[in-house]
Parts: sequence; structure tokens; C-alpha cells
Amino acid sequence: MVSSPHEAMHQIFREDPGLFARALPKAGIALPEPTTIQLLDTDLTEIKPMARRVDTLMRVNTADSGSYLLAVEAQGKPDPDKHNSWTYYLAYLYAEYKLPPLLLVVCQDKPTASWAAQPIRIGLPAHTSVAVFPLVLGPENLPTIIDPDEAAEDLALAVFSALAHANDPALPAILEALATALATIGGETAQDWAEYTEIGLGDTRSRAFWRHLMTLRPSRFPGSGTLIEETRIEGRAEGRTEGRAEDILRILDLRAIDIPEAARERITGCTDLEQLGTWFDRALTATHAEELFAAEA
Repeated sequence: MVSSPHEAMHQIFREDPGLFARALPKAGIALPEPTTIQLLDTDLTEIKPMARRVDTLMRVNTADSGSYLLAVEAQGKPDPDKHNSWTYYLAYLYAEYKLPPLLLVVCQDKPTASWAAQPIRIGLPAHTSVAVFPLVLGPENLPTIIDPDEAAEDLALAVFSALAHANDPALPAILEALATALATIGGETAQDWAEYTEIGLGDTRSRAFWRHLMTLRPSRFPGSGTLIEETRIEGRAEGRTEGRAEDILRILDLRAIDIPEAARERITGCTDLEQLGTWFDRALTATHAEELFAAEA
């Protein structure tokens, strides 16, 4: 199913577009300092059979180095099919906007982050025609924040760090520091980030632990509001999965490929956006519907 952690890992850059400029230096990656940042449409559709959508897309303007595009992708597991998608995204963005595009992949586990950081090379062994070098933020290069004072200095970065280290044994200490910082600051801003953290942790023991921490600070966080916000985020995610499933069925239909009822139900019933993305890529070349599910068989 579509996971709240997946949505939270990239949507946090919509909540605070400047976050990437503060997070990347923590991982030793320096980019020109932005002056303005503009969120862009994430639909990268060129023609009907090639409907593709990046998770989050921003135009970043700088004082001395011009403008560039930043495509943010949340990745939950290694997926070789993503190499095709990411290469397409960058080529399309460069052609559409005439600006240099960058790809930032955000991950919650080290194996996925290590996989995502590998260069993508297209061409022959003797000659590379196209090369893609993704930027990656994950538990391996994003420092943990276990000091409440440090967390209070940049709540968005502290929340992002907590989500990136969701599978880290040190997560309880990270959440303790974040909870203390939020309780110290208080107010609606702190409450919003507390709710965002809960949603981003997903349906896990860590989420239960976070809820426990929040119950210890009721006076600073009046009213939960979490269910409403979670419904809003998951509603947007549900709409994206329904649209992706429709895209898959339309591609198969346009390519005159028969879709058995079982396959149709499996596609429309899937709520895992990454899985649907994999099936979408396979639908472009499959000769029969069952090929979409070959790796899962």
C-alpha cells in the first residue's frame, strides 16, 4: 500500500522547500545558495502512453549560479526499473525547462541509499552516452540529531533526520530529542511538525513510541488533529495510486494487450505507488499482462 513514510519523505520538501539546502551540506554536498525556490508541477507527461510523475519538483534560483531544477524522489527499496524513470525525468526536464536538472533521492535505509547513489550509465562498455549521478540523503550520510537544542534550531531538518533514521537503533534517542525540542517551542508550528512526524513514521512500533512521547506533553500540544492531517495526506496519495493504475490499464489497452479480469483487479487494487510505478514501466514493453507481475510470481 502507499506508505505514509514514502509521502512524508518527499512532501517535507514542499512543507519547507529550503530544507534541501540545509540538509545536503550535512552530507558533504555543496550547492549554490538559493535566493528563491518555486514548487513546480510534478506531472512529467509528454504524450499519453508516457505519463510519468516525479514525487516533488522545485525550481531553485541562486544569486550567482543561475537557476536549476531539483527533482526529489522518495525510494523505499532498490528497483532497477527506476533507473529508466530517473534518466527520463532528467532528460525531459532539461528539454522542457532549458535548465540543468538535479535528482535527489531520499531513503530510510542504508542498502537502498547505497543502491540509489550508484551512477546510471547508458551506452556501450566502450562509450557512455548518458550518465546520471543522483544525489542521495539517507541514514548513511545524514547526521542523527539527538541534542534537543540542535533540533530546536531547525525543526524541519530534525524531523527529516528522524524519518531518514526510522530504521536506526538510535531512533528512540532521536525522537526523544525532537519531542523535547517541540515541547520547548510549543504552539501550532510545533504541533504541525509533531503530527507530520507521527504520519511519517508509518504504522510501526516507532510510531507508537512517538505517540507515547506526545502524551507526556499534552499541555503544549492541545488537540491531536493528527487523524485529519493523515487523512488529507493519505487521500492525496490514494488519488495518485488510482491515477497510476488507470495509466497502466490505458497503456495496455492502447497497445492492444488483453487484460484478464484477475490482472485488472490486481492493478486497480494495488495501493503501493512504487509497485505501480514498476508495473507502469513494464507496461510500456510487455507483450502480455502477466509480464507485469513476473518478478512477483
